[in-house]
Amino acid sequence: NVDANLNFFTDKISRIKEQTDVIVLPEMFSTGFTMSSKTVAETMSGKAIQWMRQQAAAKNCVLTGSIITKEKGKYYNRLIWMRPDGSFEKYDKRHLFRMANEQKYYSKGKQKLIVELKGWKICLMVCYDLRFPVWSRRVANTENDYDVLLYVANWPERRNHAWKSLLVARAIENQSYVLGLNRVGLDGNNINYSGDSAVLNYLGEPMSNFSSNKESIETTTISKKQLLDFRKSFPAELDADSFEIKQ
Repeated sequence: NVDANLNFFTDKISRIKEQTDVIVLPEMFSTGFTMSSKTVAETMSGKAIQWMRQQAAAKNCVLTGSIITKEKGKYYNRLIWMRPDGSFEKYDKRHLFRMANEQKYYSKGKQKLIVELKGWKICLMVCYDLRFPVWSRRVANTENDYDVLLYVANWPERRNHAWKSLLVARAIENQSYVLGLNRVGLDGNNINYSGDSAVLNYLGEPMSNFSSNKESIETTTISKKQLLDFRKSFPAELDADSFEIKQ
């Protein structure tokens, strides 16, 4: 029920009183995680995109999350980075969740997306991408350099130890802030999601106070100076291995 979901998030977003730069929503926030791509997919001028444009403008901030889209006969689990002026970037989920046969219903992405916002470089990923460290690896002073690694997800409670552990690992190995935003509650397949969303600093330490199995809204502030000071004092990236990703 896309209308009901969008109304739900409209209410949630209206409760954010702090001035913020980015509002993050879960993976497939307008539909829930589903393999019914042909039934629920929309075009890039569809209802969810228009809603994102309206909300970003109303809050004067970036709004991001993934939706199900169709384009040239293919279907994508597509993260949208919607700016308040209505312009946007898109990232198609690279790693499709085989255990749910996602690869049978969606086409995988081929390009990473690193966006810039107020002097920050932010690398955008979706859910299962978290398990693949090479794809999300930060390479200093290249096109793959960034300050924040952001994941939107529908990650089930039964695998929440992996979710929490891998978020910490990605922060430590990339010396980057990491934000993982996960859904909460029971879905239509009777699968429970505990949330366990988190904002972590470059040491993998928590900066947020999200509770498990509870809907919540939290605003977190991060410091670019602290990040750069730490990287300068502990330049592990100088000893990193070089590698190549082949499509």
